[in-house]
Amino acid sequence: MGHPFPIREIARQAGLSEATVDRVLNGRGGVRESTAEEVRRAIADLDRQRSQVRLAGRTFMIDIVMQAPQRFSTAVRAALEAELPSLHPAVVRSRFHFPETGPVAEQVRTLDRLARRGSQGVVLKAPDVPEVTAAAARLHAAGIPVVTLVTDLPAGARLGYVGIDNRAAGATAAYLMGQWLGDRPGNVLTSLSSGFFRNEEEREMGFRSAMRARHPERTLVEIAEGQGLDATQYDLVRAALERDPDIRAVYSIGGGNDATLRAFADLGRECAVFVAHDLDHDNIRLLREHRLSAVLHHDLRQDLREACHLVMRAHGALPPAGPTLPSAIQVVTPCNMPPQAAAV
Repeated sequence: MGHPFPIREIARQAGLSEATVDRVLNGRGGVRESTAEEVRRAIADLDRQRSQVRLAGRTFMIDIVMQAPQRFSTAVRAALEAELPSLHPAVVRSRFHFPETGPVAEQVRTLDRLARRGSQGVVLKAPDVPEVTAAAARLHAAGIPVVTLVTDLPAGARLGYVGIDNRAAGATAAYLMGQWLGDRPGNVLTSLSSGFFRNEEEREMGFRSAMRARHPERTLVEIAEGQGLDATQYDLVRAALERDPDIRAVYSIGGGNDATLRAFADLGRECAVFVAHDLDHDNIRLLREHRLSAVLHHDLRQDLREACHLVMRAHGALPPAGPTLPSAIQVVTPCNMPPQAAAV
């Protein structure tokens, strides 16, 4: 396992003891495969963050804990690592905990492990359930600030929230849907990855409220619990289309858009308007192919930069500032993709 990093750096990145890392690197045995994988991931993270490792300055180790499809967690990782140089003279190092799916108990175990091992801050995307709120409170009690990303835990002991105003995003989707459908008949499919993520619930509420006010004649058909994963999403969408022959538009709150479009195509159905969220690799490609009408996007680099600033302020490394404002909602169509998306 070749690498240019001292054992102590790898141990800190992995959150393991130096002795354990030494056993893994030298193949001495007595270590679980999952622990060996943690060491390999730590070396990969250090390699990507190589410009930060040798810098002098106050160092902050920040953990990013998310349950999300890989396409979104990859975008978050890239956004954070692109922002690291802008945080100088502070040195921000990051560790990533990115399961796509899994029980809430697994995410709680990750948060409790961080409370024991130590961290300068946790950036968290998690379901708004009592178990997670309690784990966030335990991190706070251990002196570890928590910043929520994209979806909030308003009842929890979190330092702040970074992301868009999700109700406004839902209302924006309803405005676009009404404009583009016009007088054409048809019902609208709303798709959530899970009913336990507050951001998705708020987007759906904003969408439903605006549609009810502006277009009360439209029927909204909701599906949920696809987890944003293509396999489960396809089955849910296909079943909804088979039940309702009048669905002809989609507001995708939780992702799985490739699978949604495939279900329409397999049944020979037209999707006249499709509004989605986030400029991940899948959505950039679907926009280029003119298979999405619009993507509601926000600058993840700005969000991650603000999250790091909140953590640094909590440790007294930056002066106090006013409340964090929501990120701007960007309406991206096939005709106005930002340069960084066009280059993907």
